Amino acid sequence: MSSRTEPDNKAIGQRIRAERKKLNLSREEFAEIIGLSDYYVGQLERGERQMSLPVLVKIAKCLHISLDYLVFGKIPSAEPSVNEPHDNYTSLSDEELNELLGKCSSKELELIKKLIKVVLPYVNIE
Repeated sequence: MSSRTEPDNKAIGQRIRAERKKLNLSREEFAEIIGLSDYYVGQLERGERQMSLPVLVKIAKCLHISLDYLVFGKIPSAEPSVNEPHDNYTSLSDEELNELLGKCSSKELELIKKLIKVVLPYVNIE
């Protein structure tokens, strides 16, 4: 890696595209999940735009990658565990889940399905 002080937008965009594709998300689906326009995501992936810190964080969280990797291409030495205890976690009963899903439109249900597909590979239930 060079000692550049400015982030390389083209390299960041390439990492975004590669990680998005690993999750089998279209650019449109990814843009919808992170709340940005498809056009803007395309500009980011081509390295044509520099994004704000909140956008960087949103993208890194969605793609399950570190900011260090996203910005500089540095692969972290140890991944945080997904199975760490969560004190604020409460389980939903099947009835509660069905009630919540029953209130969703077909478009919302499709988005939920895609979100589950993104998250499931990172959940390790023993």
